Amino acid sequence: MMQTTDTILMIEPTSFGYNPDAAETNKFQQQAEGLTPAEVQNRALQEFRKMVQHLIEAGVEVNVIRDVENSRTPDSIFPNNWFSTHQSGELVTYPMAPANRRQERRQDITDFLKENYSYKEHVHLEHFENLPEPKFLEGTGSMILDRVNKIAYAALSPRTELEPLQEFCNKLNYRPVTFRAYGPTNELIYHTNVMMCLGESFAIVGMDVVDAQDKEKLRQQLESTGKEIIELTATQTHYHFAGNMLQLRNKQNETLLVMSEAAFRSLTDEQLTKLKRQNNYLLHLPIHLIEQCGGGSVRCMIAELFRPEHL
Repeated sequence: MMQTTDTILMIEPTSFGYNPDAAETNKFQQQAEGLTPAEVQNRALQEFRKMVQHLIEAGVEVNVIRDVENSRTPDSIFPNNWFSTHQSGELVTYPMAPANRRQERRQDITDFLKENYSYKEHVHLEHFENLPEPKFLEGTGSMILDRVNKIAYAALSPRTELEPLQEFCNKLNYRPVTFRAYGPTNELIYHTNVMMCLGESFAIVGMDVVDAQDKEKLRQQLESTGKEIIELTATQTHYHFAGNMLQLRNKQNETLLVMSEAAFRSLTDEQLTKLKRQNNYLLHLPIHLIEQCGGGSVRCMIAELFRPEHL
């Protein structure tokens, strides 16, 4: 099993904007004051296209699929929340908490993935949305996967719940490691990937935002798998999206750590030194408006595509 991939999928937005349905549990979102909806979409589209261009220039294979025209899916730019792919051959689709985000799940995209990458099994978890008391698990936003050691790290929250997490682990033979972490208003942090990133040999973790009762358990678990822990402060996590990074590979088999410009600028010299030692390149991308209105950053915009081992 590989922890990193050189192939990704990204969704080009057509109606990007502040999503009040998602903002109920995502305290990282902010309105773009003084901009019309059309101006927000146009700026986000410019940021998106520049990000795609930089990733391609860095040697990553990027599949871009455009959102449907006049969509009512302002968060479609974050596809990692509704599907994930796995070397063991599965394509997994997930239950989403904001009702308007469920429209992001598109049959044409799952068909594209099955036809081009030959996933042998489609694991449907979205049935959890239909329970009398719905439960949610929003993909690799909710879970940070140690794909080599088959561990799913999850900060529990209203959008990351134990029952669908356990079903994911049962279906794909993962072991859950759960904890609690807190956002800027002391709410349960909505997605694990805003405070944690796992690379091949390191873990970037906002330890300052982890519940005191869970810190040592999380630290010991990461160290037991040989990860060097690079800690973030609460300020870096809450206000600069420093936890929302992703390690990729390029076609030259070099490692890239992808992050936003805001995240990069928040890092200390010591943190940068450690990250440069663990990666061939650090790629930092300006997506300020997407971060502000969407409440997500670079990692959220990237859905990793892992080719099944049987190919």
